[in-house]
Amino acid sequence: MSIFRAATEEEFRDLMLAASRDQPSFVMNLLLAGVDPNQADALGNTPLHKAIMEESERVVKLLIEHPHADVNALNQAGETPVMLAALRGRLRWVQALVQRGALINEAGFTALHYACSGPDNGVTAWLVSQGAELDARSPNGSTPLMMAAGYGSPDSADILLQAGADASLRNDKGLSAIDFARQAGRPELVKRLLAAQRGPYPY
Repeated sequence: MSIFRAATEEEFRDLMLAASRDQPSFVMNLLLAGVDPNQADALGNTPLHKAIMEESERVVKLLIEHPHADVNALNQAGETPVMLAALRGRLRWVQALVQRGALINEAGFTALHYACSGPDNGVTAWLVSQGAELDARSPNGSTPLMMAAGYGSPDSADILLQAGADASLRNDKGLSAIDFARQAGRPELVKRLLAAQRGPYPY
């Protein structure tokens, strides 16, 4: 039997607003009143998702530390809190979520895909050190290296190559990491990816 109750419409609206505005006292008062910390909106986002999306520092800390907050909750886009934190390059949040039990090698898009699509800030290297699957496949067959090549920091791509990521893989559309880098206008990264295909990564 759950110790929490569903929030009223007004309570839930206030909870999500407080999460997005970084108002931890308001969030805590609602949780102490018995409101479910994992109640989700129409898009499947919980207060923890919302706080990370809005980079609400204090509320994120509060919810990560809350013993009943589900750190592996999926929204309708298939995103977990650790994915959203990774996308924003928030290393401390990623580390705290993993310590709380957040999974990094789920089927489909992973936290590493998301880390490689954003500013990084050390998240990619840390996830690799924790055993993140280097060549994990998204639903369309894309790998973290493809994300790094097309959307993220070139440093993320170098980290993956140094760790042994396969630059020759192609997604369901037949695109490789090299194609992603070319489309993004990154000629120097294209050269490094081509070199990685020819042999051990030299950098």
